[in-house]
Amino acid sequence: MEYADLDLPVAPAIMLDDEVLVEGSDVREEVLVGAIRTHLGMPPLESEKKGILGRLFDK
Repeated sequence: MEYADLDLPVAPAIMLDDEVLVEGSDVREEVLVGAIRTHLGMPPLESEKKGILGRLFDK
């Protein structure tokens, strides 16, 4: 059986259960952690407050 026959996402990819979180690109750690926590029935993490430099540079 070929990989293409399995109907899996194109690498690189991150799957959680049957849901493809990201396919063919990078994913931010916060998005991945949030998706895992949601899947496990856990509450989302509280977002940390960013200073002006963090808001400007989205870090």
